[in-house]
Amino acid sequence: MKTFGQVLESVESLPLEEQESLVSILQRRVAEQRRAELVEAVREARREFKAGGCRVASAKAIVRGLLA
Repeated sequence: MKTFGQVLESVESLPLEEQESLVSILQRRVAEQRRAELVEAVREARREFKAGGCRVASAKAIVRGLLA
């Protein structure tokens, strides 16, 4: 396993065009991972809601609770 510094050095040895391609690929992959995390968080919230682990509240009530 390469260290972060080693990876950076390897990337710097690539031609600029390949570095740009790598950045683009990494951005897409990170976005996909974030989407997957969000989907899982929504699934978990729905499971909690169905199990009675949370209750419905208005935004006003939530803010009031936070400020109390």
